[in-house]
Amino acid sequence: MALRPDPEKQVTLDFNPGSDKQTSSQFDGKYPVDQPYDSKYPNDQPYDNKYPLEQPSGYDTKYPVNHHEDTGPGGYDPVIAQYTDAEINRIVRRVDIRLIPLCGLMYCVSLLDRTNLSNAAIAGMTTELNLRTTNPDRYSVITLVFFVTYVIFQPPTTILTRFFGPRIWLATITLAWGIVMICFGFVKDWTALVGLRLLLGVLESGFFPGVVYLLSTWYKRYEVGKRYSIFYLIGSLASAFGGILAFGLMQMEGISGYGGWRWIFIIEGCLTCLVALLGYIFLVSFPDNKKFRSIIPFLSVEERQLICARVNQDRSDADLEEFTVKRWLGGAKDWKIWAYGLCFGCATTVSYALAYFLPIILNQGLGYDTGTAQCLIAPPYVFAAMIMILTGWFGDKYHQRGLCVAFNAILCVVGLAVMGWAYGDTRARYFGAFFATAGANANVPSVLTYQANNIRGQWKRAFCSATLVGGGALGGIVGSTVFRSQDSPTYVPGLGVAMGSQVVILLTVGVLTVNFRANNKKADGGERILEDLPSFRYTV
Repeated sequence: MALRPDPEKQVTLDFNPGSDKQTSSQFDGKYPVDQPYDSKYPNDQPYDNKYPLEQPSGYDTKYPVNHHEDTGPGGYDPVIAQYTDAEINRIVRRVDIRLIPLCGLMYCVSLLDRTNLSNAAIAGMTTELNLRTTNPDRYSVITLVFFVTYVIFQPPTTILTRFFGPRIWLATITLAWGIVMICFGFVKDWTALVGLRLLLGVLESGFFPGVVYLLSTWYKRYEVGKRYSIFYLIGSLASAFGGILAFGLMQMEGISGYGGWRWIFIIEGCLTCLVALLGYIFLVSFPDNKKFRSIIPFLSVEERQLICARVNQDRSDADLEEFTVKRWLGGAKDWKIWAYGLCFGCATTVSYALAYFLPIILNQGLGYDTGTAQCLIAPPYVFAAMIMILTGWFGDKYHQRGLCVAFNAILCVVGLAVMGWAYGDTRARYFGAFFATAGANANVPSVLTYQANNIRGQWKRAFCSATLVGGGALGGIVGSTVFRSQDSPTYVPGLGVAMGSQVVILLTVGVLTVNFRANNKKADGGERILEDLPSFRYTV
């Protein structure tokens, strides 16, 4: 549809959000927009670019004014106005396709490499390395030491993601821990495993907070819920199908004189190195990076400017501030950041516990043979994937975060109760594992989104990513020790600790919800400015 000027008729532009009328106040009255020749096409439809709308000097007249893009708290943005909704959606989909599957795959091998101990344990490692002693509990020590270095090195490694860039930094550490994982297959005693797990914790400490930080810079607040859920869902494939993969690798028992459990580490380490190469080729940097480089061409400069404009329109923090230690540590003064970390730690207490001990519980607690126990791990994680997608979609659509976190915590409590106290009914206890696994794992992306929606500022976001995942690592320490071999087959003490962690989540979400509602009300009344932005409101 072509537009032709009608000298007798001119309309004015009004860029007030929610208004269909347009006024020329934005252009100081100098640039009226011509009335469409054929009025059966409304102004907000894509036009034939042969006759573009007249726009102020400096505007790209290739694109008509876009009326549909949500103006958000930041109001009208001239960069966004150059694109139609369909064009914006296509660019966001390109970001989705480039970032989400690859980051999820890299996280998948990360989880696989840190949690494959349980599969190796029931595949012969426990016997060969004499891990059945309980003073100390050698298996628990091996699982626990990973989190010591994982917690300590998280804050500085998050900064290094910015310094080196995600493509170089994340791919390099992934390659390094893949090599370490291969070394697991050649250990001679359990103390060597302890040293390798410490090193693995150092290398993996920079990955998860770096990826969470990277993804948050590409999307608006009510777009990240589904993205985090899909990212973590792909990562959870490690827990879902790691057991089946391990069962297949066990069949290599005796090849080159190595036990089947050793081949689990060697082959999975090689897979990690391959994924690291894919990361180096396809990963991209932060959208605001002026030295944006990618081996495979991605977005143009103008398209990255659009991404930054959308984020600024949503929460005004796409532009990177100069780094100072004071600015980075300034986030520590906000008590809510520590509350998010507490929620995340309580969620990972159960998710890690199930990752490390579910095969053992199924084998020793519920009486399934080794092969069956490894294969029965998958169905609860498939159910967890459904809950992740459901809560992610619900939270983005209805702008609800705390409600999703609370729902997942309640689901987890129900599942843990059935696992622990459905005495004599193996099938019922296994059914409880579905709810427990779903609630705990679905809360990982839910809590990530909860904190991402309620903070502003690049360095505060980086600090919060580190503290959040650090809290998750502390949860991993608890989760890796609560299911003790002497508590088999009921594991009641461990289940009690896991249930208590979910109650803490519910109480914390309750406190945050009351605080958010009170502060939003004061901000609506002009009594308070939240997160240094007058239009910002907390997402409850």
